[in-house]
Amino acid sequence: MAGENLIEFGAASVTLSPLPIRAQWILEGVPVAQCKILSTSTDGTAKTIVWDCTAGRFNWLYDMDETVYVLEGSVVLKDHTGTSRRVSAGETVFFRAGSQAEWTVERYIRKIAFLRTPVRKYALLAVRAVRVARRLARLGRRKQEESTMF
Repeated sequence: MAGENLIEFGAASVTLSPLPIRAQWILEGVPVAQCKILSTSTDGTAKTIVWDCTAGRFNWLYDMDETVYVLEGSVVLKDHTGTSRRVSAGETVFFRAGSQAEWTVERYIRKIAFLRTPVRKYALLAVRAVRVARRLARLGRRKQEESTMF
């Protein structure tokens, strides 16, 4: 970790790049989407993005967990049961990996999204085991250092 820049800073305004919605997902209109990746975790399992989109209706399939915070505008979201709900600036939505939603953007929406690749339970157990082993090793070193001090 020495020499790595562990803290990164960004600008208040970001320039977004085109991120076309898959043609087969578009149901109505000609929505134009753009995004900018703001950060990516060291292990590559998490990202933070800013995304915006013009008017249109389209499906979205989620292969990652995604938490959305709407910054500007609104969208009507329809879930797999056909239930619709309007989400506007200041509101959040959590989409679990494997879910899908129909988006109807009437004018414009801008969101910040926190994306995370779900980790399999067996992999989480391995990660937890490594963390416990590291803590125990640190504790052992501390005790050893303390015993040599006296």
